Amino acid sequence: MQCIIVGLGGQGILFSSRVMGHLALARGEKVMGSEVHGMAQRGGSVISHFKMGDYDSPMIPEGSADVLVAFDQAEAFRNLSFLKEGGDAIINVDAPEALENQDLQSYLEKQKISLHTLKGYDLLQAEMGGKFLFLNVVMLGALCGSGVGGFSLEAMQEALRELAPPKFLEANLKALELGYRGTRKE
Repeated sequence: MQCIIVGLGGQGILFSSRVMGHLALARGEKVMGSEVHGMAQRGGSVISHFKMGDYDSPMIPEGSADVLVAFDQAEAFRNLSFLKEGGDAIINVDAPEALENQDLQSYLEKQKISLHTLKGYDLLQAEMGGKFLFLNVVMLGALCGSGVGGFSLEAMQEALRELAPPKFLEANLKALELGYRGTRKE
């Protein structure tokens, strides 16, 4: 599986890649990845290339990714070209009306891209008092909830128990569950 994870600096993209890598290694899969930080410390674009399986290069060419996990809606739109025909996009949506854009809909249809969305910020505001620090784990939950990539909720919970700082474990597990339950296929 080839996965592109995109968002903004400070959203926890690198931790998410680490958790996914931990799970893949536990399943006996080869893992390879590369991050393009850009202006990450200033809230700029961050792209993580993540591969599970037998690949020779860590970078994913445009039109080759199986999955796009987008922590930021605008970054999702900017990076849709990485998805192969028939790929899956899992997107944190903050402006749902943008999904109704006819050009976007035409592109998704032409490329046969399946869209899985959730309102991560709304979930975190309503259920965790606006602790947006946990958006990365909400997105991991959305990945599990979408059924894409073969990541089970139980395996993801176990990985968080091993990798998350103990003082944040319960909040991470709650955020994971929120993402899992909050994902819907468009």
